[in-house]
Amino acid sequence: MGTFRIEGGHRLSGEIYPQGAKNEALQILCAVLLTDEKVTIHNIPDILDVNKLINLLRNLGVKVEKIGKGTYTFQSDELDMDYLSSEQFKIDGGGLRGSIMIVGPLLGRFGKGFIPKPGGDKIGRRRLDTHFEGFMKLGAQFRYNKEDRFYGVEAPDGLSGGFMLLEEASVTGTANIVMAAVLAKGTTTIYNAACEPYLQQLCKMLNSMGAKISGVGSNLLTIEGVERLGGCEHRILPDMVEIGSWIGLAAMTRSEITIKDVNWDMLGIIPTVFRKLGITVEKKGDDIHIPAHTQGYEVQSFIDGSIMNISDAPWPGFTPDLLSIILVIATQARGSVLIHQKMFESRLFFVDKLIDMGAKIILCDPHRATVIGHDFKSQLKATTMTSPDIRAGISLLIAALSAKGTSTIHNIEQIDRGYENIEERLKSIGAKIERLDS
Repeated sequence: MGTFRIEGGHRLSGEIYPQGAKNEALQILCAVLLTDEKVTIHNIPDILDVNKLINLLRNLGVKVEKIGKGTYTFQSDELDMDYLSSEQFKIDGGGLRGSIMIVGPLLGRFGKGFIPKPGGDKIGRRRLDTHFEGFMKLGAQFRYNKEDRFYGVEAPDGLSGGFMLLEEASVTGTANIVMAAVLAKGTTTIYNAACEPYLQQLCKMLNSMGAKISGVGSNLLTIEGVERLGGCEHRILPDMVEIGSWIGLAAMTRSEITIKDVNWDMLGIIPTVFRKLGITVEKKGDDIHIPAHTQGYEVQSFIDGSIMNISDAPWPGFTPDLLSIILVIATQARGSVLIHQKMFESRLFFVDKLIDMGAKIILCDPHRATVIGHDFKSQLKATTMTSPDIRAGISLLIAALSAKGTSTIHNIEQIDRGYENIEERLKSIGAKIERLDS
């Protein structure tokens, strides 16, 4: 188990480039299974979860070639379908939640797909019903082996399009269904579809491969099935969650930081939410500039004077992946804020570690926390902690970088799952951080 040792309390400065989007990469990589032609993908982040998926694809028989930093080619012309029933697949697929998205393309192209119960963050219940109910609406048969904890779908006679109203606007569920439907016979209509930028990117990529998807960017997708897809070239967006993390880091350390090439048009309301906490977020071309908040930052209130409430919601609402960052930032704001995590009931449980550091937080219930900001009059103090998941991990790292003294964070593999070469990139802007491998 790896460890970070962080000497906090230092001002940072400089430019930082966001990595490719983790959540988009997991979808895009699975989509290469839909064609036997070569697919080139740029801006793939070098992070643990993505590398695990690339390794799974290799084991499945995909020809993978790295041709430059963040750029790979993939060709799925000689797949080993026996791998799906192997013990190695149980290990590879069970250790990565994103592996669930290989089922849709395999079902669409080969009429069958299997996956062991996937892993991932322990942030609450994350049902797979949306995925498999969608597959069944396309004509697939579902089966679950309780003994091996294996999910499977089969459509020996092929898939047929139809109308479906999703119970929840699941991003991975929508992606999986779309990838199955592009090769189904007839027309598929998906209502209450997710419309996150990652999903929009997937649909644009599939259309460049020959798919016929309309309604991209809305919650109503129409997919006219085609017989086959071809190769393409695709570039992954910058990671908006990492961009939000750097905004939070700049505010908490009262540092002047420029985040380069952020693709403003795809950030949605993210800059607006940070501004509600009093943080200055300046647009300079396609960059974000955060000036040093030497006088701190003040939380806005609602028009009627009531306490600010920041909550997550499906896109174009605020992404749940950034609520942990918002909570940490609020600990040093001037004023109070209610954080409402609606989508995952275990994601706020890391706040006890912030309380140990001196933060004033009231955990109202598994979904809500009230934060009373210090206004930098009382600095967080260093401590020893363990990262429970990706987003809590980066939030604790930001807290440690702002704290007085030297902190230790264990289980940093969780952070490595979502953030590329994090310590070197932080060092480049002046952070005092050291990785200690056990």
